[in-house]
Amino acid sequence: MDRQKRSDWKYRASAVLFTLLIAGSAIGCSSDKLAESTKTSDTQAAAQSPKRTSEEEERIRSEALAKIAEGNGQNETEPTAQADPDQVVEADAAGSEPVQENGLFYKDGILIVNKKYSVPADYAPGVDPTAQAQVTQLLQDMASQGMNVSYDTSNFRSYDTQSGLYFGYVGAYGQAEADTFSARPGYSEHQTGLAFDLKDSAGNLITSPTEAQWLLDNSWKYGFIVRYQEGKEAITGYQAEPWHLRYIGDRAQEIAQSGLTLEEFLGVEGGDYVD
Repeated sequence: MDRQKRSDWKYRASAVLFTLLIAGSAIGCSSDKLAESTKTSDTQAAAQSPKRTSEEEERIRSEALAKIAEGNGQNETEPTAQADPDQVVEADAAGSEPVQENGLFYKDGILIVNKKYSVPADYAPGVDPTAQAQVTQLLQDMASQGMNVSYDTSNFRSYDTQSGLYFGYVGAYGQAEADTFSARPGYSEHQTGLAFDLKDSAGNLITSPTEAQWLLDNSWKYGFIVRYQEGKEAITGYQAEPWHLRYIGDRAQEIAQSGLTLEEFLGVEGGDYVD
């Protein structure tokens, strides 16, 4: 009887163990499928993000600026390369004052928009198609490298749209503070259709050091420069915006690798508004 009981016990134990192994395998497969499903959903959500209202744009920008402020001006991205003094002299001496054509200001064929050079209120070209194609390729390449980006960008803004955003910030923060991160209507690069604010898959403006550094290192390959960099606020007139790209075209590499702002490179006036 003892021998028979021991045999029955071993048989039952083996059956239980086999059942547990089968159940564990099933759970593992379910988890893998769930993870794959979640990944696919996230990718689709990033590619199909809906266009956002002015109020949502204001919230997103405010949250991104708050993240930068929390870092007390410090982040993990590499510092902007220091420009060679000889390069600065050469750039400053490159030509004369910007040329005005149909209310737009150009220097060496590059459209300039900052706190000194505006665009007409009725200038509304929409998103530049070449710039749109290039930013789409840039985002595809970032996504393929596992970076957190969305295909939904903040791009062209009309004079009226920018006016609503700007005066909303003025009401919330006061004009002096608003002027450090939002352009007055008629002074925004977004009105040219050549500027893009990049977002992550959650709809927040990109501030992550990994994505920000990638843009500094690689955006020129697609014809873009990171327009407002840390340490250049007195020249550009704005707080650092790692998410803000400006389409330049063929000369983007030259500008990006010089370590200069667009103002410095072209030898044009930057800084604050005249009034």
